[in-house]
Amino acid sequence: MPAAGFAAPVAPGGVEFEARITPYVIITCIMAASGGLMFGYDVGISGGVTSMDDFLEKFFPAVYRNKKRAVENAYCKYDNQGLQLFTSSLYLAGLVATFFASYTTRRFGRRPTMLIAGIFFLAGVVFNAAAQDLPMLIVGRLLLGCGVGFANQAVPLFLSEIAPTRIRGGLNILFQLNITIGILFANLVNYGTSKITPWGWRLSLGLAGIPAVLLTAGSIFLVETPNSLIERGYLEDGKHVLKKIRGTNNVDAEFNELVEASRIAATVKHPFRNLMKRRNRPQLVITFALQIFQQLTGINAIMFYAPVLFQTLGFKNDASLYSAVITGAVNVLSTVISIYAVDKVGRRALLLEAGVQMFVAQVSLFSS
Repeated sequence: MPAAGFAAPVAPGGVEFEARITPYVIITCIMAASGGLMFGYDVGISGGVTSMDDFLEKFFPAVYRNKKRAVENAYCKYDNQGLQLFTSSLYLAGLVATFFASYTTRRFGRRPTMLIAGIFFLAGVVFNAAAQDLPMLIVGRLLLGCGVGFANQAVPLFLSEIAPTRIRGGLNILFQLNITIGILFANLVNYGTSKITPWGWRLSLGLAGIPAVLLTAGSIFLVETPNSLIERGYLEDGKHVLKKIRGTNNVDAEFNELVEASRIAATVKHPFRNLMKRRNRPQLVITFALQIFQQLTGINAIMFYAPVLFQTLGFKNDASLYSAVITGAVNVLSTVISIYAVDKVGRRALLLEAGVQMFVAQVSLFSS
């Protein structure tokens, strides 16, 4: 249903597209972004449960014995290949699943891809919460990783195609915001369930079912994006959806631009081969470098192992979990600021500020 809103700004092509920010769009984006909530929860939960004695005693008894023997230097007590496999299997499965998700997103649409992600998430939650041995636990993590691969491929694309131009940057970051909220929620859950013995870790892993259900249900009831429908030849359906999400019948200009963009994209042959051409190398190098150097800052290791890292620094169990909560809260706050600023100051300004801030932080840590 159309609702009061405000017009989107001028589009890149110089044509002003009429669009209102309707409740339907907001609800749609929130439900779709629950894929980020699931990803963040899976990232944050692993470090907490691997610091719980009940979990370690059941699945990693060698680590549990080392932990109890450690008196002062606890640095190597978590040195266990099985434990590392439990954590890293999520990313490994996500990497492989991304290649399949790319095909399903293009061939069948964004919504079915998100539904597949939701099903993988639900299956992974069941395996993890009911795990009786290490192989069952690893299978659950692999299923969750497949969900991450499919969700990370489809959800950001879905959000960018559904959102009006004026708030596209903010709604696109909604996925990242939900990742940080998921991490924070996981840290809070770990802090509470660490006091529940001997099944607190099962509750931690099982509560991942909440965002999994949201994503799955949302994928069933949400509409497909007009971009996807037009790309696959469903022009009338695409125009109908465009009217629905923009809250106006005056969508001809935007619709025609989407059709033209789809036509031009269809004429491009061998897109991946074209990426390697000399004229595209600067953009290709920058794209790779930004992602690689972001990972090399070590933030993923911190988010995965925050409670464990704090324990190796001498924090007690509760203190390490509480410190992880503080880290997660700062992460959420920073993302909220980015959502507010991205459409006002631009992506480049935020990237430069973040780079300087990370550089200062890394130098401070190295010199401390």
